[in-house]
Amino acid sequence: MNQISRRMVVTAAICGALGVAIGAFGAHGLQSYLTSLGGDADLVQRRLDQFDTGARYHLVHSVALLALAGIGFDSPKLLRWVARLFLVGIVLFSGSLYLLVITGQTKLGMVTPLGGLSWIIGWCLLAVAALKASPAKE
Repeated sequence: MNQISRRMVVTAAICGALGVAIGAFGAHGLQSYLTSLGGDADLVQRRLDQFDTGARYHLVHSVALLALAGIGFDSPKLLRWVARLFLVGIVLFSGSLYLLVITGQTKLGMVTPLGGLSWIIGWCLLAVAALKASPAKE
């Protein structure tokens, strides 16, 4: 395994572990925390859904980071950029949703689309890397 792949696997593993831990908090402790803040049932449910969305996309992109480590494209530089964009997306999209839900600071929601945009650009860049790759010799 080369150094780039090793770093991607380590990053994916850390992101995945954090995603599972954060998701577990969302599933087992968040509702009582939000209820203790005094919000009505609809607001609590909306916040739980937002948190769940953040955790789901966090885990999906952790797995995507892991998959990148095994891709042998001709352009490792492009793949590094894809990995960076996926990681930035996790921090901005999922992180802003986690903080929004826990703190109640709705202005954090303005950051969330930037994380989504980071993921979109990352996926598009992955397509470019695939198109630029040399065909396998049979």
